[in-house]
Amino acid sequence: MKRLVAAITTVKERVKFCTVCGNVTEQELCNICRDPRRDPSVICVVEESKDVLAVERTRSFRGRYHVLGGAINPIAGIGPEQLRIRELLTRLNDGAIQEIIIATDPNLEGEATATYLARMLKSIGITVTRLASGLPVGGDLEYADEVTLGRAFEGRRNALM
Repeated sequence: MKRLVAAITTVKERVKFCTVCGNVTEQELCNICRDPRRDPSVICVVEESKDVLAVERTRSFRGRYHVLGGAINPIAGIGPEQLRIRELLTRLNDGAIQEIIIATDPNLEGEATATYLARMLKSIGITVTRLASGLPVGGDLEYADEVTLGRAFEGRRNALM
């Protein structure tokens, strides 16, 4: 138990949030924000730090991130003002950002957050995209819900790509 207490104390003392993106780090800036090889013109907006790790595992995104710290959930009393949306808008002021990729969870709260962000960012003149969603590899059509299956049809692409 003493080692567990010591480990929790160490985490509490050392781990903080990146001052730019809101990801967890032990320094002022996280490794991703410090990496000069990352594309500074593209920001992937996610709900939590664990989502950054999930996207990084794909090795298909080379831009930067913005962690909101949650999703809009009126029932739980979480509105846009409780999320790191103001900080996102501040990051957009320098004119270097060309695209925002909204990568919120495909659930009610994530969809509400994505819709809110898309509508708000539309007037700024930056390209706003949303991750495609659909059927998982290895899944069966008969078990897919109608929303997932509908999105799979909407997001279809050329089969010869």
